[in-house]
Amino acid sequence: MLYAIDASYYVFRAWFSMPDDMRDHEGNAVNALYGFTRFLGDFIEHTRPEYVAVAFDTALESCFRNEIYPAYKANRDPAPQELKQQFDRCREVTRALGCREFASARFEADDIIGTLVTRARANGMRSTILSKDKDLLQLLDAGDSMWDFTGGKRTHYKDVAGRFGVTAEQMVDYLALAGDSVDNIPGVPGVGPKTAAALLDHFGDLDSLFDRLDEVAAVNVRGAAKLGARLDAHREHAIISRRLTRIARDVPIDSEPEQLKRTTPDMEELHNLFDAADFGSILRRQADRIAAHT
Repeated sequence: MLYAIDASYYVFRAWFSMPDDMRDHEGNAVNALYGFTRFLGDFIEHTRPEYVAVAFDTALESCFRNEIYPAYKANRDPAPQELKQQFDRCREVTRALGCREFASARFEADDIIGTLVTRARANGMRSTILSKDKDLLQLLDAGDSMWDFTGGKRTHYKDVAGRFGVTAEQMVDYLALAGDSVDNIPGVPGVGPKTAAALLDHFGDLDSLFDRLDEVAAVNVRGAAKLGARLDAHREHAIISRRLTRIARDVPIDSEPEQLKRTTPDMEELHNLFDAADFGSILRRQADRIAAHT
């Protein structure tokens, strides 16, 4: 089993949940660093995974999706500088805890995870994705799952249809139709999640939908009589949205299974990192326990 971790989700979660007055001796914020380190340590200690990969987001404005659609994620406020400087320290802790970490200036963490999961599958391995991001559900296949570790909720491949009304394979087209306000993906105006699910239940995929727009009026959704014309008028939006929501699976990274094996924590490096952050004994004792069982 490969565990692929969406690091940014857990870093941001720590940033918002940990006290913002946590500082090192130089006055730098360390709240996100502490929370992320605690999460990663808890995960390793609880799961004792053999294969782990941790994906970080660094493609803030240089992602290939911004070339397709310049307004992609333009609605988001820039990350505060006090948070940005903690990302590098989180990556250092990840490596010191014996886990491979990845980042790219052109691809997002989702794309890195997509590549890792796809290559693991080609090697006969199943994957568990640690995240809460519904976009990542498109990567699931039978035997895979998404695990909200801190929330304690797992979504298996077979659960996707029950939650969203579409299969994992249809999630890209579902998001292309309904859009995603979080990432500023337009979708088709007036098409929400329920309508998108009903359309895909009837047509199967986006291409078949646009090939058979004359049948839309017969679909049991509100406003079906005028929906075909609306879809036709916003066809380009839907096609662009699909390009934005589809996760890449060909990021140029070294990710053969043997390269993803978790190693024994570097205790000297961890203690140096913890000293620099002015962390106390809790994380140190946890790291000692992890090292003793690796």
